[in-house]
Amino acid sequence: MSFNIPSFKKSLKINAVLFDLDGTLLDTAPDLAAALNAVLLSQRAQPLPLTNICPTISEGATGLLKLGLKIKDKDAKFPDLRKQFIKYYNEHICELTQLFPHIDTVIHYLLYHNLSWGIVTNKPTALTTKLINHFPLLKTAKCIISGDTLKYSKPHPQPLLHACKCIACIPKNTVYIGDAKQDIEAANAAGMYSLVALYGYIPSIKEAKSWKANDMIDTPLAIIDWLKLQNITP
Repeated sequence: MSFNIPSFKKSLKINAVLFDLDGTLLDTAPDLAAALNAVLLSQRAQPLPLTNICPTISEGATGLLKLGLKIKDKDAKFPDLRKQFIKYYNEHICELTQLFPHIDTVIHYLLYHNLSWGIVTNKPTALTTKLINHFPLLKTAKCIISGDTLKYSKPHPQPLLHACKCIACIPKNTVYIGDAKQDIEAANAAGMYSLVALYGYIPSIKEAKSWKANDMIDTPLAIIDWLKLQNITP
């Protein structure tokens, strides 16, 4: 895979890596799909296949319920359905969820080369913490910013800028990796590199290209290749 290195950033060194959680570090789709389908069945609606659900995962419970039930968040029934979804997901949060293949290799690479890394997700803190506790390697992150940590969540840049402060790095020397439009918008607004994780839950490659990220990666291992091109390693 070839990578684009913007001319105004060629002389900069990347010394920090921030990740989205769902669809980038963790393959949470099976458990989220199970939660959605449990709600659909309770409403006598037809369950949806995983392939239909994945592109909407970045929109959280609200987007998933809209997808499955064609319901608006202002509907009188919506709050109770959302609570039902969250309750089921919380109780079954890590039955099928796994690290994406080779994410462990990427994290060990970052640790070996003393590169600061963190997680910035729109997932609520309670659910984020529960997931992280299932995967000890993710606890090596120097910061974990959830959707309710601050006043704003992605696509606002505040969570990414706050993460930079937490790990003592500056945005122009940082890359953010995610699989949703809001991830790229947040990274671009924060003045850092942005990478689309094509192995995640993107709607389509064509749509991902329209997000105007600095680059796109096909696999987690491609993150290492991209970092090496930025002259990270000695």
